Amino acid sequence: MQMGDIDAKLERAAALLRNARHAVALTGAGISTPSGIPDFRSPGSGLWEKDDPMEVASIYALRRDPQRFYQWVRPLVSLMRQAQPNPAHIALARLEAAGRIQAVITQNIDGLHQRAGSRVVLELHGHLRTATCLNCFRQTSAEGLEETVERGEVPRCPFCGGVVKPDVILFGEQLPTEVFIAAMEHARRADLMLVVGSSLMVMPAAKLPAITHASGGALLIFNLQSTYADAFAAAVFHADVTETLPRLAEKCLEG
Repeated sequence: MQMGDIDAKLERAAALLRNARHAVALTGAGISTPSGIPDFRSPGSGLWEKDDPMEVASIYALRRDPQRFYQWVRPLVSLMRQAQPNPAHIALARLEAAGRIQAVITQNIDGLHQRAGSRVVLELHGHLRTATCLNCFRQTSAEGLEETVERGEVPRCPFCGGVVKPDVILFGEQLPTEVFIAAMEHARRADLMLVVGSSLMVMPAAKLPAITHASGGALLIFNLQSTYADAFAAAVFHADVTETLPRLAEKCLEG
């Protein structure tokens, strides 16, 4: 696509965003890959090309062999801790601060939206700020968990000695009910949804754009690969989100 074509599409997208009454963003791993965090499904580099998710990233795998689980997750957690928000995260935070988007619904667990300045962030797949014991179910701060894992040890509950799990959603677990209900309500109310860096292949998050579309809202897709929602989106950008999102924000906020 020529630069002029992208600019014209961005102008139309910015007009939609300026006129929206309730715009939201849905983000996936693709918004954080420019920050150095690998995604899961990209051809040639996705994590699931190397490992079976049910064998390494499921609640069953953690319960069966916590040592193996933490060996697998250790480098990923380290990358997340070192990563910094990129221009796409910052663009969404600017749009929220200006009142142009009402919430960020994210499939990511890296916390980069909050660090970029976003305030209303619905974390569908949990986060790394707290952890819960699989035995006594006490929830504690995850502070110090990374250091334990870096030493090659399995984190243990200080109360009962059970294995501790970060409060992220693994395969085989349900999404946090209150968060997902809030996300669906935003999707229903939205007259515009920005889908950023999501393959829209992981349910139930993947159905949120369809909810917005069925409710009469428009979709803007920013993702390197095609998604099922491309067919009915108002505009699709198969380009680097760190370039397209900041340009969209500039056009929207200067208009």
